[in-house]
Amino acid sequence: MKSNYMNTAQLKELMTAPPMSAARHAEVMRKRIAQRRMLEEARELKKAGDSDHLKR
Repeated sequence: MKSNYMNTAQLKELMTAPPMSAARHAEVMRKRIAQRRMLEEARELKKAGDSDHLKR
C-alpha cells in the first residue's frame, strides 16, 4: 500500500499550484486503474499457477 507521506513537496508549492484539469485527472485515474488491473491479473495468474502445481 502506498504511504500518504511519500510526497516531499512543500505546503506552499502545493497551495500555489494550479488545480489539475479534468482531462489530466482522467488520465491519471485511467493509468492508476490500468496498473491496479495488471496487478490483480498477475496475482490471479500466480494463484492459478500455484494451485495447478499443487494438483500434480
